[in-house]
Amino acid sequence: MISLFKRRRNLVGLDIGTSSVKAVELKPAGKRYELVHLGVAPLPQDAIVDGAIMDGGAVISAIQQIFDEHKIGTKDVAVAVSGHSVIIKSIKMPLMKEAELAESIQWEAEQHIPFAIEDVNLDYQLLQTPPGAMEMEVLLVAVKKDVINEYLTVAATAGLSVAVVDVDAFALENAFEAAYETHPEEVVTLLNIGAAVTTINIVQGGAPLFTRDSAIGGNRYNESIQKMLGLSYEQAETLKLGGQGEGFTSADVQSALELVNAELAGEIRRSIDFFRSSFATGTIHRMLVGGGVARLPQLVPFLSQTLELPVEIANPLRNVKTNPKEFDPEYLDHIAPQLCVGVGLALRQVGDR
Repeated sequence: MISLFKRRRNLVGLDIGTSSVKAVELKPAGKRYELVHLGVAPLPQDAIVDGAIMDGGAVISAIQQIFDEHKIGTKDVAVAVSGHSVIIKSIKMPLMKEAELAESIQWEAEQHIPFAIEDVNLDYQLLQTPPGAMEMEVLLVAVKKDVINEYLTVAATAGLSVAVVDVDAFALENAFEAAYETHPEEVVTLLNIGAAVTTINIVQGGAPLFTRDSAIGGNRYNESIQKMLGLSYEQAETLKLGGQGEGFTSADVQSALELVNAELAGEIRRSIDFFRSSFATGTIHRMLVGGGVARLPQLVPFLSQTLELPVEIANPLRNVKTNPKEFDPEYLDHIAPQLCVGVGLALRQVGDR
């Protein structure tokens, strides 16, 4: 069974996203970590669709480009999966010993997983059980084997060995715990806006309380610009990021961006409302936003005002030592929000199953 929960170090975090591949390698530096390698390579549109690899050749080329350009010698990597092929569910079970839980989890999973049990890799984590409780809460995770096999095959063809398969939501949590001080009672929403998928993970005291993937991501902004101005995807991407083209400027796309901001905020609010209705710990204290879209000028203040929460841009490198002679500080500051999953994966260690 592939482990999705243990957190250690000493491999390359390989984040194969919808629009790019990102590789992060860290090493222990006292009580902190130091950045050893960092590389990013773009992917063509539709190379990854809903977490599934559609153009393996393009992904392999991007991986090899990063490892060659940055002379990354470590060949053991951690990868993460997301999308509809990943099921994360909190379930309640009768109190039992760990050994009994291990024996009964597969039968229990069959009641909650919408896939044939032989078609998935299963893992679980026992969440904290309050004193006197008659039931225990278990976090159940299932990932379709064919999706995992796609990632294993691509990595192997690129000359790498996958030591750990994780889930985006848990990689986010790993990065958050390493970068930020938290109070055990504090409830934090971790939001990672990828090109095609936005991952929402609500956590408290080192444990995930609620996770969900939404199909609203950075590409939706491009689609909104394309529809409003009649531009190509590439032209829309340039304008979204503040550039100019085809006689338009970033100011001309503001209304298109605002439409998607409102759509995204509505999606997040629905998730938060569901969380609040389902958990006794209904209060959310703050939100951290990762992904390239986090840098859009109006997004963070809009989310803060609309959701009535303190919201800030996530920086998974805030406690990571970096050598300014090797890594440009301005570049790191700009790209940091895109590295949340990669940093979380880089905190794992060879030997995690």
